[in-house]
Amino acid sequence: MEKIICIVGPTASGKTGLSIRLAQALGGEVLSCDSMQIYQGMDIGTAKVTPAEMQGVRHHMLDLIQPSEDYSVSRFVTEAEPILQDILRRGKYAILTGGTGLYIDSLVAGRTFAPYPATGKRQELEALAARKGIGAVIALLEQFDPDSARRLHPSDQKRIIRAAEVYLETGQTITAHNARTRALPPRHEALWLGLDFESRQDLYARIDQRAAQMMAQGLLDEVRRLLAQGISPRATAMQAIGYKECLATLDGAMTEAEALAQICQASRRYAKRQLTWFRRNPAVHWILQTAAPDAEKTFSRALQIVSAFDKP
Repeated sequence: MEKIICIVGPTASGKTGLSIRLAQALGGEVLSCDSMQIYQGMDIGTAKVTPAEMQGVRHHMLDLIQPSEDYSVSRFVTEAEPILQDILRRGKYAILTGGTGLYIDSLVAGRTFAPYPATGKRQELEALAARKGIGAVIALLEQFDPDSARRLHPSDQKRIIRAAEVYLETGQTITAHNARTRALPPRHEALWLGLDFESRQDLYARIDQRAAQMMAQGLLDEVRRLLAQGISPRATAMQAIGYKECLATLDGAMTEAEALAQICQASRRYAKRQLTWFRRNPAVHWILQTAAPDAEKTFSRALQIVSAFDKP
């Protein structure tokens, strides 16, 4: 089995700290699998690890692009796979960590994706949606991929256009492509560690504490800086939890206290979705923490699991 350790779990569960401790102990490097930490300048609201917190451990897949740019899981796998291979080739442990389940699962599985547009089909579909509404694209999609046309909500314009684009570019429905990809054996074998809390309320308390800390650290000022740099408030990255609420505060639509309350609520809901995603994986070794997490105890337990994993 390859030297790959995946550390997963909900937001605010302690994944960053554990990944650094394990990397130090094992001589590894951290590969971030977080869909928001790829953005430059979005540090506080994404709980991005700081250079001081890294403690000399090399980190990858952070600060890749501007918040004005769009990103995708296919691009992530394309860019992260060579890095993963390089870490392993140098005989080091690759510590994959992050809360974006689709990213980390896709990288480990080696999931392939339909190619990016090469003939301008996406632009044509976007123009059709702008001219006649998304219903026109759905009607087109129904002709060759009725499953996707029924499954995708009319408000999900990005995925509707993507589904139509894939067929027009490849002649294969995105439904068929995804089914074929899921049937393939995973590219990598990994040890999976999951962090959670014995009590869901303890997790929620940690989430609330982190949200308050983000506001105290200057999340509103971070959003102001992004806007001053010319980042559109309509950019996909700016719709992330924390940033969207701060935008509403700066627009006068809500108070700072109301924004904090909404950030806490949205983060709890997100954590619940993360747990649902990760608990579908039977390979995850869960480490449950108490209300006052003992970092040393968690690290020791993780090291025990890794040691058992390393034995021939």
